[in-house]
Amino acid sequence: MTTDKLAFSTKEISASSRASIKVGDSFYTFEASETRTVNDQYLPSELNEKQEMLEKERAALFDTVNAQVDNQIAELLEYLRNKRKN
Repeated sequence: MTTDKLAFSTKEISASSRASIKVGDSFYTFEASETRTVNDQYLPSELNEKQEMLEKERAALFDTVNAQVDNQIAELLEYLRNKRKN
C-alpha cells in the first residue's frame, strides 16, 4: 500500500572547494563554499525523481564552487603577471 506521506526531506545541500598553489616562494590558498535550498516536498512515488534532482543539483553546486576557486587562482596569476611587467 502506497501512502502520500513524505518519504524523506533534504532541505539544503552544501559544497566547498579549496586549492593551494605555490608561486615562487609564496603559497596561496583559495576556498569557496555555497549552500543551496532544495525542494523537499516529494511523495514516495516521486522518490526516483527526487534522487535524480538532488544528484544534478549536487553536480551543479560542485561545478559552481570549483569554478569560483579556479577563477580566484586565475585572477591571482593574472595580477602577478601584470605586476612583473611593471
